[in-house]
Amino acid sequence: MTRRVPRRRRSPYGVWALRAAGLLIVLAVGIALGQALDDSSPQSGTNTSIRTLVPARETVTVTVPTP
Repeated sequence: MTRRVPRRRRSPYGVWALRAAGLLIVLAVGIALGQALDDSSPQSGTNTSIRTLVPARETVTVTVPTP
């Protein structure tokens, strides 16, 4: 007769901790990739400055396209 060695059960918390760590790593890599792609895109639109002239009672908005 052969004796079976009883298997030691793993804690379910360890498995879930590894899964959570893996998901956090994937999330961090995704955010870093998105930031890198966004930083490499050219600026678009215009540059708007709002200044109030003194003693004028109105606000003047000047919009200049960026080169």
